[in-house]
Amino acid sequence: MAITGRDFKLEERRLVEVLKLLDDKLSEMGEDIFEDEDKYKEFRKYTWENMRAMDVQELNQARADSEFEANKILMKQDYFKKLYRIKDNPYFASIVFEDENKEKFSVYLGLTYLKDDDYGNIIYDWRSPICSLFYDFEVGKAVYAAPGGPVSGNLLRKRQYKIEKRKLLSAFDNSMNIDDDLLQEVLASDSNEKMKNIVNTIQQEQNNVIRNVRDKTLIVSGIAGSGKTSVALHRIAFLLYKIKNLTSNDVLIFSPNQIFTEYISNVLPELGEDNTLQTTFNEYLSHTITEFSEVEPFMDFIGKYYSEKVSNIELIKYKQSDGIINDINLYIEDYIRKARVLRDFTENKIYTVDKNDLNDLLHNRYSTLPFFERVDIIAEKLSEANYKGSTRKKPTYKKMIMENSSFTKDYKDIYLGFFASDYCKIRMNDEEIRKFNKSKVIGYEDALLFVYMKGLLEGFPYEGNIRQVVIDEAQDYSYLQYLIISKIFRNSNFTILGDVNQTINPYYKYKSLDIIAPLFPQSKCISLTKTYRSSPEIIEFTNKILGLNHVCAIRKTEKVPLIHRTSADTLESDINYLKDKYKSVAVITRDNNTALRVYENLHDKLPISLLNSQTEEFNKELVVLPAYLAKGLEFDSVIVYSDKDSKYLKDEKNLLYVACTRAQHELIVYSTDKKS
Repeated sequence: MAITGRDFKLEERRLVEVLKLLDDKLSEMGEDIFEDEDKYKEFRKYTWENMRAMDVQELNQARADSEFEANKILMKQDYFKKLYRIKDNPYFASIVFEDENKEKFSVYLGLTYLKDDDYGNIIYDWRSPICSLFYDFEVGKAVYAAPGGPVSGNLLRKRQYKIEKRKLLSAFDNSMNIDDDLLQEVLASDSNEKMKNIVNTIQQEQNNVIRNVRDKTLIVSGIAGSGKTSVALHRIAFLLYKIKNLTSNDVLIFSPNQIFTEYISNVLPELGEDNTLQTTFNEYLSHTITEFSEVEPFMDFIGKYYSEKVSNIELIKYKQSDGIINDINLYIEDYIRKARVLRDFTENKIYTVDKNDLNDLLHNRYSTLPFFERVDIIAEKLSEANYKGSTRKKPTYKKMIMENSSFTKDYKDIYLGFFASDYCKIRMNDEEIRKFNKSKVIGYEDALLFVYMKGLLEGFPYEGNIRQVVIDEAQDYSYLQYLIISKIFRNSNFTILGDVNQTINPYYKYKSLDIIAPLFPQSKCISLTKTYRSSPEIIEFTNKILGLNHVCAIRKTEKVPLIHRTSADTLESDINYLKDKYKSVAVITRDNNTALRVYENLHDKLPISLLNSQTEEFNKELVVLPAYLAKGLEFDSVIVYSDKDSKYLKDEKNLLYVACTRAQHELIVYSTDKKS
């Protein structure tokens, strides 16, 4: 309920006071930083000029002092930037809490904290423990986890503010009701070019994920529009605040593509944190596979299927299956078991190496190591034994071992050997083998198996510097990918988010993401069941596509009926109709070929952009893109376009579901006949 009268005047007066304190703090800090930088420069100059007169201990102390002062300045600058970011909009909510001792206090929530020597805490960082009361409780009995233990009491008031350009526009008192005024106002607004933070509308089920520090791995299954990506980014911001010495460089996000990476790039900076490290699984594959010049991107792999450019679907299904993992394990075990040094050899006509000794080392002494790591260490030991502890002859011995053995380090040969072995269920034919050997680009389905096989033989790389890993669009990663990831980041914590209903891989689908839980220690599976993106009318339609009944729409009805089209002739007029009403319009097609046709037909008439797997930046005002690139994105209005040459088939309901759930306010669907 909106506050008025005396209460509103009091809040206006408080805002003026806070803005004055904030301005004074910024001015004071600006002067301090300037003076500190001058003092630091003088200190560095003095150290440099007197370096020769210092002994080692004095020099080390000077370096340590210099580093300490530099870090102190950087911390001040970082806090200054955070305060400057909130100078026009210092807080977004407040609570009044009464603890068990009947002591009342007000807490104002902002993107960062502000303290004053006379008044204490003026603004609390939204991530501080007491601020969880705002997100987790209705007015009434409440408890929060303070550093010294749980604090119980009564939540007497919850209030939200709309502040723009240093002016209080409105304020609302509310409970935990999901239909509160501010949430509905935010949901009703137009989408933006890039994702925005949601600190003022985080809901309880989302907050449970964001603030969870008990579990090492969280596996979050969330329906379309439940805010999975926003939750992941706010969780990162919370962990950076909560965990000692955790920095953005310790966190890695696996994104589905570069479009998505660009789309989310504003959220963490808005929350006052640096963007984390980001990658795609394809980038990891490209880094690991040196035998080919390029790895086929996942989206191109998917696109080939929908463009009907796949000749041997059953073979690809086998390569993507979970069953092939055990087949490869057995093949590699057999390959290692049969591996032998076949001949004695002499190095430099002086040192003779006995094959039996080498085979004993290979299969007994170093049997716990990955196979080619054993070869490395044996070569190193031979060099040390024959050259007085020196390892300079290690490359020579390694080469001689390989030249006199039954095994090879030609991974292409080893990989193709699997498809010729008895362990393989579906073999590659001669043409497929020839194409594999000749191509400079390795197919996506082969790349996953190729990397796994390399890992089994030489060990998986260990990324010990990464403490937190976030994987979005989790349903698009196969069990094998999670197996590889769990070995590379074996000491990291994970946040894994996805929706099996939004699977776009036609060769692989989970019944539930819970199946990957055993790969990660101390894992917990959580569900997000409310959708904040689309209107009830759109949700009702998308539920019917997959036969869902558990999806809960939070946005109030907009009384905009879904429009169905059976003719492709009205596309241009439909686009113009939506452009007049909304800030962003997307034409989403079944495949890239159709998207290209639409673009070529319209780009001379309308300011339309084409999104493909190589796109990194785009303007959301009017775009055309295939459905498998649309995941994670949202638009004010969507046209799900198909014609007689590009209808969604019966087994492509998940792809159609993805396309339709991108719409926030209005949806127009073409050619949804009996085949769809």
